Amino acid sequence: MNLSEYEFQPGKHNHKSVIWISFPYNLHLKNELKSRFPSAKWSQSHKKWYLPDFPSIRMALSMDANRIEDKYLSLLKPINQKPLLDFIDQLKLKSYSQNTINTYVNEFSHLLILLKNHSVDELSPNRLKAYFLYCVNDLHMKERKMNGKINAIKFYFEQVLHRPKMFFDIPRPKMPQTLPKMLSKADIKKIFEKVDNPKHLLMLQLCYGMGLRVSEIVNIKINDIDSKRMQVHIQGAKGKKDRYVTLPESVLPLMREYYLIYKPNIWLFNGQYKGQYSIGSVQKVFKRSMKKAGIHKEIGIHGLRHSYATHLLESGADLRFIQELLGHHSIKTTQIYTHVSDVSKSKIKSPLDDL
Repeated sequence: MNLSEYEFQPGKHNHKSVIWISFPYNLHLKNELKSRFPSAKWSQSHKKWYLPDFPSIRMALSMDANRIEDKYLSLLKPINQKPLLDFIDQLKLKSYSQNTINTYVNEFSHLLILLKNHSVDELSPNRLKAYFLYCVNDLHMKERKMNGKINAIKFYFEQVLHRPKMFFDIPRPKMPQTLPKMLSKADIKKIFEKVDNPKHLLMLQLCYGMGLRVSEIVNIKINDIDSKRMQVHIQGAKGKKDRYVTLPESVLPLMREYYLIYKPNIWLFNGQYKGQYSIGSVQKVFKRSMKKAGIHKEIGIHGLRHSYATHLLESGADLRFIQELLGHHSIKTTQIYTHVSDVSKSKIKSPLDDL
């Protein structure tokens, strides 16, 4: 398919982001398009072909990646457009990860949209408090969401406007002390048995077998795998930390089968259009597998990472060793698994038994 014979333009269709495709009507060009991009669809109302606006498709079309500011600038009044751009520039200069930038921009833009023609720079501490109370009382935002919002707005006033730290006195919402959700080994085995696709099975087995975050799974490259040392190099993980994790020996036969079938090139897991496999697609694989296995727990794919840590602890692994494998900055984060593990609890004898 010769991309120069087509024109691509971002747009909206049925309230979803799409990429419109224009070309002189030609049966050969249409067939080439459908062959290269099976997800291409025809819009009867617009009389055009279109594709979903996904990063992997943009990459395949050699289009610029979506910029987070493009999502919000048109929704803001001119007086608050420059503050948003300055905010993003400062986040980039501080080398924040793209995920953190996206989160901060989402939270800060919510405030800017509500302000309309009122400048964010002129907000008083009382107006900021009123905004946070509105988020809690009227929008019923939870503690985690509110902490993220406070962090984003603090960043603007302290790092962009260089106001004194905590120039507004806002109490932090107390985070609930929830325990990580996990699955038993029997449940995990059931899930794996219900996965027929080798790619999907390998993804889930590596998530559990190496205790990986879903973002780490899709970021693994072929060159990161050292089958001689039985290690995988996890690069640029949360907190921009690299680490090595142990490659399970039991996964090698499946990995060889997967290589022969899919022949991955750069990324271990390619998406539909040869780019990275998307995080959302891996999450869907896990949810489908849970349903097929008849497991109805309220748990996401991150539960495989929690299960890995808990099962390691129960098998006698040292907590410091588990901390390194998980890539936790603080041992306190890893210690949460001692509250889930059955090992410590099973050694505790009730005083009733001594009567």
